[in-house]
Amino acid sequence: MNPLRERLKHAWNAFMNKDPTEKAVSDEVISERGSSYYYKPDIVRISVGNDRNIITSIINRIAVDCSSIDIRHVRLDDSERFDEIIHDSLDTCLTVEANLDQTGRNLIEDIVLTLLDEGVTAVVPIDTDEDPLDGSYNIYSLRVGKIIEWKPSFVKVKCYNERNGRKEEIWVSKANAAILENPFYSVMNDISSTARRLSRKLSILDSLDEKQNSNKLNMIIQVPYSTRNEMRKNMAEDRVKNLEDQLQNSPHGIAYSDGTEKIIQLNRPLDNNIIDEVKYLTEQLYQQLTMTPGVIDGTADEKTMNNYYSRTIEPIMNCIVEEMRRKFLTKTARTQRQSIMYFRDPFKLAPINEVAELADKMTRNTIMTANEIRQAIGMRPSKDPKADELKNANISEAKDQEHIDVNGQNIDSEVLEENPV
Repeated sequence: MNPLRERLKHAWNAFMNKDPTEKAVSDEVISERGSSYYYKPDIVRISVGNDRNIITSIINRIAVDCSSIDIRHVRLDDSERFDEIIHDSLDTCLTVEANLDQTGRNLIEDIVLTLLDEGVTAVVPIDTDEDPLDGSYNIYSLRVGKIIEWKPSFVKVKCYNERNGRKEEIWVSKANAAILENPFYSVMNDISSTARRLSRKLSILDSLDEKQNSNKLNMIIQVPYSTRNEMRKNMAEDRVKNLEDQLQNSPHGIAYSDGTEKIIQLNRPLDNNIIDEVKYLTEQLYQQLTMTPGVIDGTADEKTMNNYYSRTIEPIMNCIVEEMRRKFLTKTARTQRQSIMYFRDPFKLAPINEVAELADKMTRNTIMTANEIRQAIGMRPSKDPKADELKNANISEAKDQEHIDVNGQNIDSEVLEENPV
């Protein structure tokens, strides 16, 4: 058959194929499937107070760095070490597709954003093959929800329902939902925490800035008479209103005053120490989170970044992984040595001029194979079977594991001739 004719026969175009069938997506079908929005309805929005200050950039930076770390469903060996990856529906949720709207990486970023902003959050299994309250089940989709009410064994969570496009409140058992608490709760989410104090100071600074830059002249009019009695005070107020009317009704903002009146303009506000307090609290927040401004703007060196990952990122990732391991894996699965672990790329922070030296040390000490090194730096694996062998390529092995002397003779055979059994 002609390839062109075969292609035209099975051709489908999203804009041209609008047949009124069940498979066709029309406006009537879309209107029956839920609400519509001009923005992504399930996206995380920072709470009021943190939405327009430096705390937002800090939270977002930590969330992005956490989402760059892989979380996998794995199997351990007898020594509780990583053995293999279990390719099931839970691993798919953590790596490929968490739900209809999010990838696995988006889910982790969503978790960390909500966790750092709210202080506590819940990861809820939405689609499962069995009722989670009945026992073991397979997880096919996960959603992040905001906890709005607590009970001894249940929590009410506000989650996005992808079927109708709305955020709904549902009761979830604590035994089935991963309830995560921010490891830096006392620093970021407590009432008297550094982040809350910084947010309040920044709000005060913004309000003062709005008042200073508002449509006000900030001036004093000195009238040529005393305003101690009521009649003189009313005359002064009438004079002020007259000047306001002149300035407001004039197209060029021009007004006149009497020659005996004196106008004093306040060209700068009274000084305060709010800016100094904001700087101090910002430094304190960076220190308590083991961060520096270089982490935010990308100028931090390797030592600083390693310290940031080990002191800030890893506690958050441990919190997520341990709670998922506790709630999403049954006791039977844990006895079968199933686990959930996270893996960070060791080459990500290494400068390009140190990658070759690091790769040589990894292969020479039989930590990684050549193909694992090639994959880590973005190259295709080699088809040479030796590239998958975990051995030091700098040490040449003798043929058939025999000990050969400088003359090419087998030393082991000579020993056997001299000392026959």
